[in-house]
Amino acid sequence: MKRFFACPTWIMLTTVWMAAAIILITAAGGPSPASAEEPAALTKALETVPEALLKGKTQDEIRKELPVSGAYRDETTPISEDVEVSVAGKTETVSIARYLSDIEILQYRGDVLWTCIAAFLVFIMQAGFAMVESGFTRAKNAVNIMMKNIMDFCIGTVAFLVIGFHIMFAGPDESLFFLGKTAATQWGFAFWLFQCVFAATTATIVSGGVAERCKFTSYLIYSVVICAVIYPVFGSWAWGSLLDGGGWLEGLLGVGFYDFAGSTVVHSIGGWIALAGAIVIGPRVGKFDAEGNPKAIPGHNLPFAVIGGFILWLGWFGFNPGSTTTFDGNLARIAVMTNIAGAAGGIGAMAAIWFYAKKPDLGMTVNGFLAGMVAICAGVDVFNVFGALMIGLVAGVLVVFSVICIERFLKVDDPVGCVSVHGVCGAWGTLAYAFFGVEKFSLTVLMAQLTGIGVGFVWSFGCGMALFLALKHTVGLRVTAEEEETGLDIEEHGNEAYSGLQVDRHSY
Repeated sequence: MKRFFACPTWIMLTTVWMAAAIILITAAGGPSPASAEEPAALTKALETVPEALLKGKTQDEIRKELPVSGAYRDETTPISEDVEVSVAGKTETVSIARYLSDIEILQYRGDVLWTCIAAFLVFIMQAGFAMVESGFTRAKNAVNIMMKNIMDFCIGTVAFLVIGFHIMFAGPDESLFFLGKTAATQWGFAFWLFQCVFAATTATIVSGGVAERCKFTSYLIYSVVICAVIYPVFGSWAWGSLLDGGGWLEGLLGVGFYDFAGSTVVHSIGGWIALAGAIVIGPRVGKFDAEGNPKAIPGHNLPFAVIGGFILWLGWFGFNPGSTTTFDGNLARIAVMTNIAGAAGGIGAMAAIWFYAKKPDLGMTVNGFLAGMVAICAGVDVFNVFGALMIGLVAGVLVVFSVICIERFLKVDDPVGCVSVHGVCGAWGTLAYAFFGVEKFSLTVLMAQLTGIGVGFVWSFGCGMALFLALKHTVGLRVTAEEEETGLDIEEHGNEAYSGLQVDRHSY
């Protein structure tokens, strides 16, 4: 492994993956689901619709206002509708333009409001991630952890605004840079905001894998790349048709790769990038003894981590139900399935670590309920109560033994268990759709899910390795041993999280 990182292989990997990224960016989006040209039937109908029905607007004005896609609708723009008319005893179906009714306007405003509220809840998850990561690490690095979680959202917002949103959702002949035409309607703003907080979540997941030894400047750089390129490219493959794109995974094997709320698209992508970062940056000083056996480095504030975990639980009620982006009765069902999976995950993790270590460990239990909610994301809109219970329970057990295996056998230092929680359990939840999300088991569905999981791993881990190796051999990725011992709070930021409190910096 040391020879690999010391040799010029990283140059080849960087070149290959960056070239692939450029090609994929160029091709991102796929065919647009709607054309800017009006159907012939609609054009014909518009010519015959009475002026009064169009509220005094000319045909040309109506044509300009008709949305290219339903995603750009608003409450004042006419919509096209097929109606049957009888002329001289002959019935024909024609398309007319009409305005929204009061009920439809109320539904529209409800969609906008709910999607924004869900985005606000997902944003609060940034605070949860910051508290969990800070609580699971040492006091001398708490300021650094908080700064990273602030900046990955700030940087993620701008990077997604400038380029990421375009890569993820644009059609072949349009621009969504700086919001693009989505800024023309209230719905466009709601949709962008919800997608932005998802992108920032992917970036913040990575923070835990390289915690306590990553240079702050390098962290800022890789946050840009994740939100501008790595996450949006895979997102375009799986979710592009949510707007004007068309991802190839969406039609995979005729059944499509299914990931409703991002078990793979958000969580596994972030988890696999974190794995790459943890491998390249290496373990913290003192994590492994001379024989390679792992040594515990306790977090400084477990109650802080628990509160952060509960904030994340709350945020998940926006993360999953908000993925409907519609204000309807299915929200409650999705919220209940999310809650069941989280609770089952916590029970499963507590039982597993109690059996393994003879003590019900608090940190593992927190990661257990987080793992349950990560896993349920993929098919939370179709899973039933039994499915949610089993998926969460398995995720809770899986996360415990994944953390142990990654640390003891792979010798990877993941301070907060983010690779296991998000990467491994995200993959499990995505796979579980083939067993619990369809009425009848199908090998085709199973293969589509496995393919999506595999493509997600290859893309994100490969890009992550290229990115972190490039940073390591250019601006530098890791702080010095002396800086690590003193703590990143003092060395990187000139602050202390607990000013005036004397701590043993070798331990805390």
